[in-house]
Amino acid sequence: MRIEVAKSNQDGNLMAGPGDVYAPEISSAGNEFASAIYRHSRLPLRTFEAARMATAIINGCLICKNWRAHRDVPKLGIETGVIDNGEIPDEDFYQALLNNDLSTLDIKERLAVEFARLMGTAPQELSANDDFWSELKSSFTDAEITDLTYSVAGWMGMGRVFHVLGMDQNCSI
Repeated sequence: MRIEVAKSNQDGNLMAGPGDVYAPEISSAGNEFASAIYRHSRLPLRTFEAARMATAIINGCLICKNWRAHRDVPKLGIETGVIDNGEIPDEDFYQALLNNDLSTLDIKERLAVEFARLMGTAPQELSANDDFWSELKSSFTDAEITDLTYSVAGWMGMGRVFHVLGMDQNCSI
C-alpha cells in the first residue's frame, strides 16, 4: 500500500484502507456508492460483469480483475441485487474477457464492454459517437444505459483508488 495505515486502525472491514483513516466521510460515501451498484443494478449479471471486467482491465486493479460478483458480493453483506439478475458467468467467461476474446458474448454484453472501454478511455469520443449511441439504444433501454453509466463510473473511481494507492495488492477479499 502506498499510504501507511496502522494495523490498529483497521477494524476488520474487508475494504479498510487509508480512506477510512484519513478521509472517512469521503471514503464512506464512495463505499456506499459502490455498494449501491451491486444492490440496485437491474442489468443482466453477465452484461454487468462484462462491463465491470472491461473497466477492471483499464484500471489495472488486481482486486477488480479477480472479483467475481456472484461469489464475492455476499462477502460484503449484500445478499440480493445484481447477483440475482440472470445467468451466472463461469470462469471461462472471465478468462475470455481478460484475454480480450469477446466471441462468446451476446450483442448486449459486447456493447457493454465497448461502452465501458470508451467511457474509461475516450469519454468525449463516446459522447459524440452517434452511430454507437444508435446501436446502444437498439439493445438497451434508457434506464439500462443510465444504470450502466453509473456502474462504470463507480468501478472507474473506486477501482482507480484501490489500484493507485496500492490497496489492490493486499486486500483480504
